[in-house]
Amino acid sequence: MSAWHSLEEVVMGRSVRLERHGRGVWRLVLSRPQARNALSAEMISELGSALGVLEEQPPEALRLVVLEGDGDALCAGADLAHMRAQATAEPSENLADARSLAHVFRRLAALPVPVLAALRGAAMGGGLGLLACCDLVVAEESAVVALPEVRLGLLPALIGPYLVRKLGVGHISALALTGRTISAREALGIGLVHRVVPPVRMDIALAEAVADLLLGGPEAQRRAKALLLELAPLPGLETEEQTVREIALARASDEGRAGLEAFLDKRPAPWAPVPPGRRSKDGR
Repeated sequence: MSAWHSLEEVVMGRSVRLERHGRGVWRLVLSRPQARNALSAEMISELGSALGVLEEQPPEALRLVVLEGDGDALCAGADLAHMRAQATAEPSENLADARSLAHVFRRLAALPVPVLAALRGAAMGGGLGLLACCDLVVAEESAVVALPEVRLGLLPALIGPYLVRKLGVGHISALALTGRTISAREALGIGLVHRVVPPVRMDIALAEAVADLLLGGPEAQRRAKALLLELAPLPGLETEEQTVREIALARASDEGRAGLEAFLDKRPAPWAPVPPGRRSKDGR
């Protein structure tokens, strides 16, 4: 941020930081670096509060938002320990938890100004969903993205509508059905990322992107963003509620629980093929 205008105000949370810079530039920072900025219940709540602050700003005070992550990853996806806890929670609690995150994605995508994301390290699962809610993405060439949910017995339900809206079914099905990790260059090729730069040039590239965005007329950008939201609407509330039910069911399912337990125990999922030369638990 050193190349940008000086910091005017900081709103701090335990896992999310919201900074206001000059000329209506805001910086929304995920700040759980010790957990690679995984989406915990606390972070989801604080993201909701930060988005509330942004939503309350008058047009002259809000020109654009930059989404970043502290540490070596933008966002490693959902906090799996939290997911495991939700798997055994009361159904109403499980649904409410999923609904909170769905609302965060909707509100981020619906911000009336350009949202620029900085992809450092990785954006996995829900982290990739955050990228899909942004208008522009600048990535380090060493960064990677993935939808690993199916390898855990889960599915990218809450983020699915935003990913399909951004990239279409073809690209997302290839990621969602395999869980394969792709590079920043591959993400550039499918339109998820808009610029890839060496890590040493990341701050410069972000400053350039901010400068480019500030050349646009503020009213024209807001009207353009509103028009794009009309032309490619966000998921309806019925669709959103369906995704909430789907992820809640997946988390509570036998397969979802087994997949999460296997990942947290650092062992293969029970359905994963046994590598050649290695015996399965039943000795085959």
